[in-house]
Amino acid sequence: MNYNRPVKNDSAVIIRVMCALVFVVFTLLWLHFFQADLLSVTQHLLSGGQTSYSRLTGSLLITIVMMLLQAGVYCLLPLRRFAHALTYFPSLLALAVLTSGAEQPDCHFGIGRWAWLAPLLTVVWGVAVWVARSVESYVSQQSAGLFSRSMWVNMLTMGLMMTGVALTANTDAVFHFRARAEQALARRDYDEALRVGNESLETDASLTMVRMYALARKGQLGDRLFHYPVYPSSQAILPSATLSRMLIYPTDSVFRFLGAVPRRPMQPMEYLQAIMRSGQAKAPAADYLLCSYLIDKDLDRFASTVGRYYTLGDSLPRHYREALVLYNHRRSHPVVVYHDPVLDVDYEDLQKLEAGYQLDTERRGNVLEHYGNSYWYYYEYVKPLNTNH
Repeated sequence: MNYNRPVKNDSAVIIRVMCALVFVVFTLLWLHFFQADLLSVTQHLLSGGQTSYSRLTGSLLITIVMMLLQAGVYCLLPLRRFAHALTYFPSLLALAVLTSGAEQPDCHFGIGRWAWLAPLLTVVWGVAVWVARSVESYVSQQSAGLFSRSMWVNMLTMGLMMTGVALTANTDAVFHFRARAEQALARRDYDEALRVGNESLETDASLTMVRMYALARKGQLGDRLFHYPVYPSSQAILPSATLSRMLIYPTDSVFRFLGAVPRRPMQPMEYLQAIMRSGQAKAPAADYLLCSYLIDKDLDRFASTVGRYYTLGDSLPRHYREALVLYNHRRSHPVVVYHDPVLDVDYEDLQKLEAGYQLDTERRGNVLEHYGNSYWYYYEYVKPLNTNH
């Protein structure tokens, strides 16, 4: 009579349960908290905008599908003890491919390196399975329970494979900020769109465009634009085929909000000036035009234009007042004479603060701490990618 069989069976069951538990917890957390934004974009693009992704439902369904895939692999390759974790490799590989989507120039997602990496890893996995099955009968199975040698081998294998998923996934913070902000725009939750990533100093052209649109929707573009990191080019302020693109939110909605949908591709400044001339421009278009001058640091055009749309008084948006104060300090013969007692003092304090530091890094860090939400910081320390003057 073989009295070792119950011990072996118990050990195999414990290993299977622990691997399943670790996999399910990891997959649910990974999908629900870290990759829901990417999956929302992926489903939107694949369905042509006809369906939307549910964070909870999607996480549960994908996890169930991955577990069914593992169950199928286990039926074909009954690795029960020290190599049981290898039966989760196809599921984790599929999870890695699913959550590593990279945006392509045509605004679609492609598998990229997975076209050759997935087959290569599958071959490596096949070799590992063959070796495991060959030596499994020679490995001692006398130890059982949570602290057995086989358990630790399986947990280490699961850990390595899950680390591989994390390392190959799309973890670009700016992309996730942008995707989440666009989902908020689609719900018309402009406050949420502006809260996303508001503590981060990272941005790109598309995220700047999304934030500008949300601010314009709230009527705060001239007051709060430079509270956020701004991509230093006016070419980024509107959707285009090359620089700034929407992932989820309809591009036409942005142009209709400003005045009219262009019949042909146009540069942002060309478009704004065209709708101004044609009389199609709506009120927010003026703020877009003025902010484009500020982004390109074109103080002269800004100063000569702002009076067309605003009375130069206390009701002038915050960044416009900052720009005019800066302009009057920089020009000996300004076309617009403007003074704000409070901001004049603030600007003088800024100059004193800058004079107190010899090292550029120290000066920039302290100015960022005290004046990071001002147009002055952007003008002095952020280099534009293009200028029109």
